[in-house]
Amino acid sequence: MNRQPFSATREIIVANAVQDVANELRLVELADYIAFIRLESMASIADIVESAAELFFMPGTLRLGHGCEAHVTWTDSPRIALDLELRPQGATIYFTLSLTAFQAGVEVSYVAFDNPSDDPDLNSVFLQETLENSRIRKSLPSCVNE
Repeated sequence: MNRQPFSATREIIVANAVQDVANELRLVELADYIAFIRLESMASIADIVESAAELFFMPGTLRLGHGCEAHVTWTDSPRIALDLELRPQGATIYFTLSLTAFQAGVEVSYVAFDNPSDDPDLNSVFLQETLENSRIRKSLPSCVNE
């Protein structure tokens, strides 16, 4: 894949958008990911992703894509790679989320816009805005003095 000049900017936008979800996904035991991947139980992994996503995004915004991988060796730190689809209104982002013990990484494969602009910078601004609009807003409880 040939990286475009605006790819790094979009990866940062996506990484910031899914940071809370990545932290939530890291709470799942590594052994569970390995077992589900080894047994090809993609529905179980999709449920984990959906459960983590529903805390931060509108329903259907983030879901498991076409697969996942467990990179576990005797010499390296374990890493889980999840192919994900992020679908805010007006765009679809295909990316891989890599999870390790203390960090996460995002590699965007492709971004499709429903109504793309000829200006890649405007598309990136739209991407950031639509991702912010697809997040669940947490409202603080109102305090009443009695």
